[in-house]
Amino acid sequence: IMGQSGGGAKVCTLTAMPSAKGLFHKAVALSGNILKGGDKDNSEKLGSYILKEAGLTASQIDRLQEMAWRDYYAIANKASLRLMEESGVTDMMARLMAGFSPVADGFYLPREPFYSGELSSDIPMIICSTFYERSPSAFDSSIENITLDEAKNLIKATWGFIGPLGDNSSAIIDAYSMNFPDRKPIEILSLVLSNRKQVVATADAKVRQSAPVYLAWFGWNPPIFDGRLRAFHTMDIGFWYYNTDVQISHTGGGARPRKLAARMSEALVQFMRTGDPNCAYLPQWPKYTNANGETMILDDTCEVKNDPDREARKSLG
Repeated sequence: IMGQSGGGAKVCTLTAMPSAKGLFHKAVALSGNILKGGDKDNSEKLGSYILKEAGLTASQIDRLQEMAWRDYYAIANKASLRLMEESGVTDMMARLMAGFSPVADGFYLPREPFYSGELSSDIPMIICSTFYERSPSAFDSSIENITLDEAKNLIKATWGFIGPLGDNSSAIIDAYSMNFPDRKPIEILSLVLSNRKQVVATADAKVRQSAPVYLAWFGWNPPIFDGRLRAFHTMDIGFWYYNTDVQISHTGGGARPRKLAARMSEALVQFMRTGDPNCAYLPQWPKYTNANGETMILDDTCEVKNDPDREARKSLG
């Protein structure tokens, strides 16, 4: 099974569901990870708020299925916003978990963190993310050439994968700038917003099981939009599936992206067959370990680096 973004989180969830055991033999999560189910009490509270918004009692819950989907969607969003405001959540993942998500009910989904038991211990995984999941200048050229100080100001209120950083933003930008001295300030900002904290946490949890984990970081930047798109969220999908000439809105098409796509798709096929992505077209791709953080960098030149952003990530707390 393979999923991207919310689909990657669903892949992780399925690996933790007893009722899904035996239905798949390998798993790939792209730019989306989750390590635990949503809180049962929060979920039940959200359900009660939805009923209240709909003017229904608990015994009338079946009437929700009779509503037009647009009406239900509006009601559900209002209820979810109310719950988030009451909870005072600022972290992006926490905000998502406060709304609609798989619920750790102790039956279909365990209350324990994923990968803490034997379930899915025989399922090898590839976990991948992109360098610039959130690329602020992609459709706003006015901030492409900001300074480091301007990046620090922007990040205080800009949502990424971890929410606003507030008072810590300056130190975090400095840490990423030291870790990646060759990157422009706008790229430093994007690296922080797109950080691998959750990705690495997922690999660190999964690697405690017997089946191997292979970690990748996709960094291929397309030539379109004056190079401002960078390796953004969803960019790698066409490469894994070897259809970069179809996905020209992302890649621009042609021989350059096709060359990397041939390598990545062959590695994916090998992983599907054997549980090991190593193939003739990529450098040796070692299994991930907590100690070294082995990461395959996927770009025009592919190479393995040991936890390339470890020092920067320390600043995230």
